[in-house]
Amino acid sequence: METCTLLTWMCVCVLVRPLKSQKPDGVLNCCEGDVLFLVDSSGSVSSYEHSSMLSFLSELLLPFALGEDQVRVGLLQVGTKPRLEFGFDTFGTQSGLQGALKNIKPLRGDTNTVEALKIAKERVLKPGAVGGARAGLPRVLVWLTDGVKPGDVVGPLTELREEGVAVLVVSTGHGNYQVLRKVVSPPVEEHLYFVDIDDMSIITEDLRDAIIEIIRAERIQVRDVSTSSATLQWRPVLSGLTGYYEIRFGPVQTGGSTSGGGGTGTSPSTGGSHYERLTQSADSSSARLTGLKPDTTYTATLTPESNQQAFNTLSVDFTTNPEVLSPSTVTISESGPTSVLVSWGPLQPEKVTSYYIEYSALPRGKLHAVTVGSNQNSTLLRDLQPDTTYLVTISARHASGKEKAMSVKVCTQEVTPALADLQLTTVGSDSVQVDWKGSVAGVRGYWLTWEGQRGSGPVPGQPSSLYLPPESLSTRLTHIPPSARVCVSPIYRMARGEGLCCTAQFHSDALAYGFQS
Repeated sequence: METCTLLTWMCVCVLVRPLKSQKPDGVLNCCEGDVLFLVDSSGSVSSYEHSSMLSFLSELLLPFALGEDQVRVGLLQVGTKPRLEFGFDTFGTQSGLQGALKNIKPLRGDTNTVEALKIAKERVLKPGAVGGARAGLPRVLVWLTDGVKPGDVVGPLTELREEGVAVLVVSTGHGNYQVLRKVVSPPVEEHLYFVDIDDMSIITEDLRDAIIEIIRAERIQVRDVSTSSATLQWRPVLSGLTGYYEIRFGPVQTGGSTSGGGGTGTSPSTGGSHYERLTQSADSSSARLTGLKPDTTYTATLTPESNQQAFNTLSVDFTTNPEVLSPSTVTISESGPTSVLVSWGPLQPEKVTSYYIEYSALPRGKLHAVTVGSNQNSTLLRDLQPDTTYLVTISARHASGKEKAMSVKVCTQEVTPALADLQLTTVGSDSVQVDWKGSVAGVRGYWLTWEGQRGSGPVPGQPSSLYLPPESLSTRLTHIPPSARVCVSPIYRMARGEGLCCTAQFHSDALAYGFQS
């Protein structure tokens, strides 16, 4: 009896063990997309670490179905001269991919990640390129690095992300977290991994799930969310089939009764609340949901209906934007010494009854106020003090009883009087005495310009310049060429005032008088 029991136990063990190596259900045909692995195999990565990375990739990719209508994989190694080991169109079976991963040799040399990213962008991940990614499908870059001197990768990886490539990073060394968190696609906690080389297997499932989430074939996304609308987008799984898409959406219940407005039924997927229903044709891939409430969480479900094939119902939650109450933006223009134009937005005459504008000079100036109607989104503030900072507050009085205010600091320009008088008196054959009148408050100095000197120094015909302090009201210029044009401008704290110019005429007892430039 004991022997039989022992044999039974051994049989059970033999039957159970193969189940551990079976590929997970629901993963094989889940996805469609192109995934490029950027593997660091430079001199800073040991042979053991390189082998561990490839073993990790082997386990990571094993469950995926490969092929033109499934997942395609490429691998680009980083070294002094980066090398594409295989592209997206190389392997259509797991056996071929797994064999290739076992035979890849490290490159060694420098960590030329920037050049590798250039290859990835211009050749491998570029839709339409020979052997490149497929247009209209998700593209993913997974970078495996030891974190040692990767180079300036922020710019290239940011460009890839802007082109729609999802970037994930696995660091097995001491990579710069602040740098790496900038380059990965959000959410950072799902797309950035720090792990010891001996413990890479602990992140296999999480990284695989993150990739699946990006390239899942059956997916529904929400885009262009506003305060009252949103767009649903999905992969057109009914394309070429007869049928339609049924869409249901409604607010998620949070304790009390919540309605989505004009509901036509009750759906368990929206927590028992009222929902809206609409249908789209089989060749559709998007639908605009309207009539939503601001700052409200909704659940939307998409059910492909066809008598030719069964499909899963997809669902997604999203939250509409909070209501934008005017004023949300304030701009300043046409600023002068005694006036500024203040504008605000958005204009909401159907919601706002009036706007109340208050302004005063800082720090303790007299408070002024003006009220304008709901159809007006700007006003000119007059009789202000020059070169003064004002605090301006625009308050919107809403019909609902709410009031929203927004404040900005405004600086008026200083007064910059023009130069009052300028005289040139020639001295000898190539010198000129320059005299002008100042005595204007706020002058910080004077700026003189004239044509270049003869002979050495500045090239003849090119202007020379000179700064003089505010107490200076004259100077003598030498080596001035005939008919030289001399200009003097007053300098103030923030700007240069309008100057005067004269032309020097070298003849007996010559005197030149100034005129405005």
